[in-house]
Amino acid sequence: MTLQWKSRWPVSALIAGVLLSLSGTGVEAASAVITGEGGWLFPAWESLSKVDNPGTTRNIALVKQLQQNLAREHISLVVLVVPMKAPFYASRLPASQPLSPAVMQRYELLQSELTQAGLTMLNIKPVLQRTEHGKQTAFYRADYHWTAWSAENTADATAQLITERYRLQGEPGGGAALGEWFDRRAFGDLASNFLPAIKRKSIGRDIYTVRHQAQNDLLIDDAPAPVQVIGNSFVQPYLGFTQKLSNALDRPVALTWNPGDVGPWATLLQYLESADFAQHKPQVIVWQFNEGQFHLGPDAAANWNAKGVTSLSQWHQRINKALP
Repeated sequence: MTLQWKSRWPVSALIAGVLLSLSGTGVEAASAVITGEGGWLFPAWESLSKVDNPGTTRNIALVKQLQQNLAREHISLVVLVVPMKAPFYASRLPASQPLSPAVMQRYELLQSELTQAGLTMLNIKPVLQRTEHGKQTAFYRADYHWTAWSAENTADATAQLITERYRLQGEPGGGAALGEWFDRRAFGDLASNFLPAIKRKSIGRDIYTVRHQAQNDLLIDDAPAPVQVIGNSFVQPYLGFTQKLSNALDRPVALTWNPGDVGPWATLLQYLESADFAQHKPQVIVWQFNEGQFHLGPDAAANWNAKGVTSLSQWHQRINKALP
């Protein structure tokens, strides 16, 4: 099923998965937010000082093995890692919350290691840097997520990468229509979910510039999708990544996403074990991660919800069954 967005999630629901997963991280809701200059908020559950290099190395190996399994089915893999908000806005952090050099350098190192492993990836940081101008920001001020501008600009860059590297089957056509932009005021999810009412009021609401849902996207398009997006709320329909990718490719694009506490591993398995995948294999899978969680593997029981946790042995078994 492609372009299955019949309604958009409210902004307040975007971080629901994080709320559910905090209990296993040792972070209490009251201290889950770092308040920076100008009311900019940052998630405290993403460490500003520590990196887990062994975990990252292990997960790159898991992704590489998946790429090899997919290749046997003639499916290509594109890896997207969304940069962490705090290093991107390091100058807005309070003096009491400095970033370590290891965290500041992690994204570039991760991109290098993914490339050295032979994985196809998109360096998103320059895209976000180009997004920042005037009133356009890469991330929402009091929200965990990137803006719709960032989502769409990243989708454009992803479409360019796919077009340059892969020849999609069939003739162009079936791309998503894009609605008009509109503004709405709302509390960011970090403010609405983690701050007491008095502090939330002092932070204030943000302006969310997003698109109206195009009328012809209200119906489910049953055309086979050559591209499948898998990820979390950064690529969910409200922010428009998948619609823009479909529009830029002029092809149907399918989406499987879950809130953040499910994790990328279980979300990928959900798709690979689905009837959709059994009935129609895509040419390209775009798999989205977040930098701050990339080191967490399928077995990160303290971070993913119960349904999202899979032992490493189960992970390999399920992947090999789905991709024999």
